[in-house]
Amino acid sequence: MVAMHPIRATRRSEQGFTLLELMIVMVVIGLLAAIAIPSYTNNIRNAREAVLKEDLHTMRTAIDSYTVDKQKAPQSLDDLVQAGYLKTMPVDPFTHRSDTWVPVEGSDMSTTDQTDSGIDDVHSGAPGAGSDGTSYSTW
Repeated sequence: MVAMHPIRATRRSEQGFTLLELMIVMVVIGLLAAIAIPSYTNNIRNAREAVLKEDLHTMRTAIDSYTVDKQKAPQSLDDLVQAGYLKTMPVDPFTHRSDTWVPVEGSDMSTTDQTDSGIDDVHSGAPGAGSDGTSYSTW
């Protein structure tokens, strides 16, 4: 009977992963990433669109409230912040800036007591189109 050297015996029992096993694991990780990344980016886009819609709704409500209360439309979006109808100007979720909102001036008076025309709507200044195919600037 031949006695094995103790160092050789431990090396045989400490075999690692083969190259084939490592490649299979890498392929599986790659497939999982290929499935997860598009879903993740789509969810991020949907969340930003939801924030944009909510911000536009909030600003439009503030414009309407300002117009009814003051009996004149705001002359700038900063008027809404100055008068306390908005705490701060919201940040556009696509441009990450609060100065890209596009105010729309209306010529018609929304109330009979209104004395001055001014801003009656607001749109996003973000480039690109939404998931429904319409441009963000038309929202």
